[in-house]
Amino acid sequence: MTPFVILIIAATLDYLIGDPWGFPHPVQVMGWVISRLSKFAFQFCHNSITQRIAGILLGTVLIIGSGIVGAFVIQTARLLHPLLGIILESILLASCFALRSLRTAAQAVLLPLGAGQIEAARSMLSNYVGRDTENLTEAEILRAVLETVTENATDGVMAPLFYAIVGAFLPFVGAAPLALAYKASSTLDSMVGYRSSPYTYLGWFSARLEDCLTWLPCRLTVITLALLSGKPFHVWQICQRDAIKDSSPNSGWSECCYAAILGVQMGGTNWYRGIASSKPLLGDGIYAIAPTHIYKALQLTRYCFLLWLFSTTSLFFLLLKR
Repeated sequence: MTPFVILIIAATLDYLIGDPWGFPHPVQVMGWVISRLSKFAFQFCHNSITQRIAGILLGTVLIIGSGIVGAFVIQTARLLHPLLGIILESILLASCFALRSLRTAAQAVLLPLGAGQIEAARSMLSNYVGRDTENLTEAEILRAVLETVTENATDGVMAPLFYAIVGAFLPFVGAAPLALAYKASSTLDSMVGYRSSPYTYLGWFSARLEDCLTWLPCRLTVITLALLSGKPFHVWQICQRDAIKDSSPNSGWSECCYAAILGVQMGGTNWYRGIASSKPLLGDGIYAIAPTHIYKALQLTRYCFLLWLFSTTSLFFLLLKR
């Protein structure tokens, strides 16, 4: 029963507190380790083969190591006091969820934009996206926010919850260690999982592994959201038509699902360091993207999160009674 109590506590902590500013975060530690190991790899690996091997070692060590270190810290806390173990695991698991952080980030851009302060909105948006923001119009800012919110709904919210649930059902694993392992994979992908130099070979393993680990929770998220929308066949048809055009096997599906539900269109031309990059158009664009669509997307993610959480918790208690 304890793992599912921890799931509920962690979800509550993320909803009420999120990631407190300045508070130590596991992802920061992961990022520091990735940065140091990457520099070490580039120092000694100078061709594609050795960099690919280094990439495999980097991904394996960080992902497995994050899960093991998390389990060790939690187990040590439990030995000191069972309640301390529950509190620590709940905090670590809450740090894997980004539901409140996504809403906070969206509001940080939408508030100045709504007040007509487009320069402030562009500046704030640059903290959350990789694209150039200096010349974005209001419509492009809204599209960037919606794309960020809907893409990260899978790898920042639903996928960590998926692996936390799997870990909760597995003996001697637990919710937080498996979620931390996935979070390490996601962090690796965001830091080194690029096709461009210098990470072309070092990051290939991390990028492919993250795609594989996210594939199932992404499809389950799409199915859940489609059912919640009340028009599952329409949503699935739009995803099959448009999402497959995206080079990513997951982000395109995640964004397209929300686009189909909201009746908006995402994708198009983005600029990165002055270079244009075209993404496939997702959805039909019945409506122009507005702040209400962004808040609706956040609400849909919350409903999906709560449905998974309470469905699996209820299933556990039913199995326990038997």
